[in-house]
Amino acid sequence: MPHRPEPVAAATDLVRERFPGAQQAWLGGSVVLGGATPMSDLDITVLDATATAHRESLRHQGWPVELFVHTEASIRHFVTRNQVERKPTMARLVARGVALLSGDGGAAVRHYCDEVLRAGPAPLPAEALVGARYALSDLVDDLQAAERGPEGTAIAVETWRRTAELVLDVNGCWRGGGKWLMRELVSLDSDAGTTWAPRLDAGLSAALTGDTVPLREIAEECLALTGGRLWEGFHQAASIDGSS
Repeated sequence: MPHRPEPVAAATDLVRERFPGAQQAWLGGSVVLGGATPMSDLDITVLDATATAHRESLRHQGWPVELFVHTEASIRHFVTRNQVERKPTMARLVARGVALLSGDGGAAVRHYCDEVLRAGPAPLPAEALVGARYALSDLVDDLQAAERGPEGTAIAVETWRRTAELVLDVNGCWRGGGKWLMRELVSLDSDAGTTWAPRLDAGLSAALTGDTVPLREIAEECLALTGGRLWEGFHQAASIDGSS
């Protein structure tokens, strides 16, 4: 791989070149938080009051770059939307990112993002919890009957994901997508002294070779935290907008 500048230097150069009027910019993602690989990109959030909020992908000085260009209002909008999704992508990029420009530009919105991140998600609504219990209970039954092959793989992966998300929900933790789902589990384990992340990883690996017992047991353990399995007697009103 050709020589390229350090992440902060490359990110700062790009912001100064492309956004001379920016109030602040933050470099986030794996290159800052840890876990970076040779394929990691630079996640740069730019705060610019004159900009139209958008994202774009490009290369700069040998680095793949994801640019998130925002005003303070658009940052707050996406933080609020992420809170509903229970995945604090925007808040983490700003609150945990490295400031690239001098001065205290963006201090207020960074403080807001930090408070949101520290507070964690709102408790899962009762109806959503019931739906999650029902879905995972159904998956455990499917997993028990699944044969090794494409369908068994799909059921195992979905059981793993649903279990991981429900574990995070009942513990008041943020969810994550992709690698961030596992990172949130690891963070929970570190804080609570639990072992969900390695056991779920091992359970999925076993299920993919045909042994679904470990993954089913972990899913059952998770369900026990929420009141146990739920299937018979489940009732959910249909939404007129077609969402359920």
